[in-house]
Amino acid sequence: MSGHSKWASIKHKKGAKDAKRGKLFSKLVKEITVVARDGGGDMDANARLRTAVQIARDANMPADNIDRAIKKGTGELPGITYEEATYEGYGPGGVAILVRVLTDNRNRSTAEIRHLFDKRGGSMAGPGAVSYLFHKKGFFSVSAEGVDEESLFSLVLEAGAEDFKAEGDSFEIYTDPSDFEGVKKVLAESNIPIIMGEVTEIPDSEIPVTGEEARRLLGLLNALEEHDDIQNVYSNCDIPEELLEES
Repeated sequence: MSGHSKWASIKHKKGAKDAKRGKLFSKLVKEITVVARDGGGDMDANARLRTAVQIARDANMPADNIDRAIKKGTGELPGITYEEATYEGYGPGGVAILVRVLTDNRNRSTAEIRHLFDKRGGSMAGPGAVSYLFHKKGFFSVSAEGVDEESLFSLVLEAGAEDFKAEGDSFEIYTDPSDFEGVKKVLAESNIPIIMGEVTEIPDSEIPVTGEEARRLLGLLNALEEHDDIQNVYSNCDIPEELLEES
């Protein structure tokens, strides 16, 4: 799982840069709109919406933008209708790649994403080709500074955490998606700094990729991340941290 956390950390830093260009806000608006459409605009009754709104707040999205996105989802304001889709494929080194999309034109998205895979040394695959290698989990990375490992372990275990491990100067916590918000609340109430927290797709195992092959893989992953219709990119790669920092 360490490979996942390194890649997730890089994406988290990249997200902060994207926010300055408005790209992250655009993707968050799509997410909020769709989950409000599917589950309603009441955050108390719609856990996905509650999580999406919190992520938007953490990214410093203005409250008016969040409110408009919810109202577009519930139909109180006019808006674009987005469709959810998942694409699967392989990248350089044979790593599995899972791509989650929100699009207003599925045919366009399919063609453009296939082109990115082909251009960057990967290949698209059919439904189910790699998705079985991933499982949806809640993931937290918290600072280890001034935190007692045993006390933290007991705290998050009681809140519903499934796995816990020390990773350098941080601790990693994994939960069932249904327990994500409960663990987040306990961490916040205990004043434990959360470096990042998300419900994500965790690979069952990882494939080490190094050297030029890793650079080509990162080129593909970054190109996918940049696509306007793509919300999330998941992979079972394990790339050396120094190469991740180059991306």
